[in-house]
Amino acid sequence: MKGKLEQIKKEFQKEIEAVKSLADLEILDNKYLGRKSGALTSAMKELKSLAKEEIPKMGQLANEVKIFLTGEFEKTKKKLKSQDQISGSFDPTLPGTEQPIGHLHLVSQAIREISSIFEHIGFQRARYPEVEWDYYAFEALNMPISHPARDEWETFFIDQKPINKKLGQRILTPHTSSGQVREMEKGILPIRMMNISKTYRRQIDASHSPMFHQFEGLVIDKDINITHLKGTIEYFVKRFFGENREIRLRPHHFQFTEPSFEVDISCGVCEGRGCKLCKEGWLELAGAGLVHPNVLKAGKIDPNKYSGFAFGWGVERSYLMKSGLNIDDIRLLYKNDLRVINQF
Repeated sequence: MKGKLEQIKKEFQKEIEAVKSLADLEILDNKYLGRKSGALTSAMKELKSLAKEEIPKMGQLANEVKIFLTGEFEKTKKKLKSQDQISGSFDPTLPGTEQPIGHLHLVSQAIREISSIFEHIGFQRARYPEVEWDYYAFEALNMPISHPARDEWETFFIDQKPINKKLGQRILTPHTSSGQVREMEKGILPIRMMNISKTYRRQIDASHSPMFHQFEGLVIDKDINITHLKGTIEYFVKRFFGENREIRLRPHHFQFTEPSFEVDISCGVCEGRGCKLCKEGWLELAGAGLVHPNVLKAGKIDPNKYSGFAFGWGVERSYLMKSGLNIDDIRLLYKNDLRVINQF
């Protein structure tokens, strides 16, 4: 037995010196240390057939040979791996390189958070076209063709002939309010709708982008009044911005709501002192008001029986006002600069 173990060690030394790859090393491993038919494994199984007085001595020698073989295997394995890294060769037995895992863009994170907040008070998500008809974007919202309020939207028009007189020109929707009458036309009351979508206007500066996202809320039911609108806005602001932010409601005029308000929030970048983003400490984030009776009529709803409120907020501008975010230019969100994106 002693001679057999020494012969295994001698042959192993000779063969391992000739190994040139990890694949060859694995073959040698199976030849000598394989569980079923390895040379040393088979020899150790024969120990039980020796005389009792020989077993301890030969068992110790077998363990010494096994430790030697295992150590040479590990030493040779490290050497071969190091050579592969230097030469740039590919070893299919090595584990693959772990790929970095991305994350949602800041705007997508904002949309998910906004959706979740309004879902808790019963709003249901709806989606409407980004390429819209003039009728739904303007006329159905109480802005006839000749009305000067249309000039305020800086609209992108599509070079396509109208398919009928009622729908009018094709445009890129300038606001999510174009989904209001579409929702009413479904004829399902009451309505508690949340529409989050891309919108388009010819505007670009620190607080405007030609393409941006809006979220539109629409509630229609019996006996809806201004207190419901105010309560909903306060609920959202407390959940989204936090308890330490101030809100300002200013009377305004929108053609599709009456009465109408603009909703401002104290700037989170300068904390109300005034900066490049807000100018004077406040940033206008939303338009809101009670749905105009003419809009209800366009949606085939009787304004004598039903009333409602609506509000439209910019997703990006709202998120930039979160405390601690400190982004003072909305255009940074769309420059694909990983130094910015990877922070969120």
